[in-house]
Amino acid sequence: QVQLVESGGGLVQAGGSLRLSCAVSGRPFSIYNMGWFRQAPGKEREFVAAISRDGGTSYYADSVRGRFTISRDNAKNTVDLQMNTLKPEETAVYICAATNFGLSRVRGQYNYWGQGTQVTVSS
Repeated sequence: QVQLVESGGGLVQAGGSLRLSCAVSGRPFSIYNMGWFRQAPGKEREFVAAISRDGGTSYYADSVRGRFTISRDNAKNTVDLQMNTLKPEETAVYICAATNFGLSRVRGQYNYWGQGTQVTVSS
């Protein structure tokens, strides 16, 4: 069983930054491609970023490319999401996910999910 626990969410003003972290336990971390998704109230869960097992390849949603950076530390079993220049419309629960399929932007390709951490961006 794989467990994912997010941290680092909070309240930030528009234009500010936050760094989210996801700690993974239960199975060898390096076998998983990892992703971050977000879900705002009343909206579908959407892809934000993903990173390959070795950290060498990353994908981003068009809306965050250039402002967000995903990274991982296979020695610490963590994956982080650095978020800069945040916008009020990015207020959402940010959720970490793991997949033992290929690197993907598709929600249905992910096997394991965390509970999420709330990010609120004030205007």
